[in-house]
Amino acid sequence: MSGRSQPLTGLRVLVGRLRALGAEVLEIPFIEIRKPRSYQALDAALNHIHTYDWLILTSVNGVDAVWQRLKTLRMDKQPLQHLKVAAIGPATRTAIEEQGMKVTVVPRRYVAESVVESLRDRVDGKRVLLARARVARDVIPRELRKLGAEVDVVEAYETIIPQSSRVSIRELLTDANRRPNLITFTSSSTVRNLVALAGDEPCGRGRPHHTRAFSGIQFASIGPVTSATLREFGLPVDIEAKEYTIPGLIKAIANAHPRKRG
Repeated sequence: MSGRSQPLTGLRVLVGRLRALGAEVLEIPFIEIRKPRSYQALDAALNHIHTYDWLILTSVNGVDAVWQRLKTLRMDKQPLQHLKVAAIGPATRTAIEEQGMKVTVVPRRYVAESVVESLRDRVDGKRVLLARARVARDVIPRELRKLGAEVDVVEAYETIIPQSSRVSIRELLTDANRRPNLITFTSSSTVRNLVALAGDEPCGRGRPHHTRAFSGIQFASIGPVTSATLREFGLPVDIEAKEYTIPGLIKAIANAHPRKRG
């Protein structure tokens, strides 16, 4: 490709889980995915999967974890065939379909609130299994219970701060020759983890004492929930994806034509 066809040429981007065409991409993970402390709750739910009406999966990581446990438990997909399945977005839907399952619902917007809205008239009196990260927003279980569903939430995986990234990020932010022009965020966890890795100490309602480590850097968010978390930490939202996916985030960055620095 020529430079003309690459709108991000000259832009130095720090990402946790993204590559951007034409940009100089600095890849340092903000999140590490690992096994939960115990599979007891997930295994118990899978062993009684015939008692559930709905399965909700909110990430590709959740899909991978569930099917890995099915394999470990020597269960095939047959006991799941009766389930209606909800996926939070297209990547999760694709991962589920690759396992041979049909996805019943994908919300119009890829956030928890839209999942609830999509299921509003379909869960009263139904049993719902939600497999997700250990730490996650409680919007889906709380609101579905209000709609009359019986919801079991099980931990499928855990997201932690990758301590190995701490030195790399701090060195990067203090190196004038390598300092990024733009940082991308694909979830609220990536925001919290980067702030922690950069060394800012929280103050008051989660706000850092200062944001000097990020001075002059633009911030790109995958969607409104992530944007709200950035603002909670006193950080700006310079770019927000209209479609809450990684391709949508890349498109938003390209359309914004961020000013090229240094």
